[in-house]
Amino acid sequence: MALLEVQDMSHYFGGLQAVSDYNLELEAGEIVGLIGPNGAGKTTIFNLITGIYRPTQGDICFEEKSIIGKKPNEIASIGLARTFQEMRLWRHMTVLDHVKMARYSKLTYGLFGAIFDTPKRNREEARTEELAMEYLSMFGVADVADQIVLNLPYGAQRRVEMARALVTEPKILFLDEPTVGMTQDELMDMIDVVRKAHERFRLAIFLIEHRLRVVRELCQRVQALVFGKVLVEGEPDEVQNHPKVIEAYLGDQKKVKF
Repeated sequence: MALLEVQDMSHYFGGLQAVSDYNLELEAGEIVGLIGPNGAGKTTIFNLITGIYRPTQGDICFEEKSIIGKKPNEIASIGLARTFQEMRLWRHMTVLDHVKMARYSKLTYGLFGAIFDTPKRNREEARTEELAMEYLSMFGVADVADQIVLNLPYGAQRRVEMARALVTEPKILFLDEPTVGMTQDELMDMIDVVRKAHERFRLAIFLIEHRLRVVRELCQRVQALVFGKVLVEGEPDEVQNHPKVIEAYLGDQKKVKF
């Protein structure tokens, strides 16, 4: 069995079918890309898998167990973490607090420990801060740990978001357009960040990305989605040159450049 398996998943918003008979098998350590024009349903698929929406039909299995009906925080706690196309950063929190907050789903000292400041609570809090600093260091933002996150440059904010996702120690990382709004230098830097995270943790990555160079650099396999349905699936070069993908992006027979 694959680490994550999505079977015949469809979803409707009222009378509009946003996702149609979608299937995915994601193996441990694999990087899979999801591409398609705006409005194709890519983020909707992420939201369905991570519990923000519940599919109208179909099943989603993680480690051979259905996760349909689980809340987003429950799905995150079992090993599926994500970033968002529009970063969900808390305006008045420091960089360090952002990463520590994500780690709290792993803490076990409970209400009693919090009220009475037990040794277990102190140990877990100390370990949380240690891990948060370790991840911030990994992404090159430990030196700004005490700064308000929205005061950082855009590329640095994206690094904080990556650290926040990975501190939960996921088995799968969902990245929703991690290079959106970045300059060319920031884009290449983010490719390097994702590659290093993948190599260090050997986690599976499911990636939405419009900038097809990122897909070619990172992904072993790509799905092309149009109107909620997968048109083509295969290696990046194969998908790049498929006539249906070219037509979906450009409306003619020009070559899609990665």
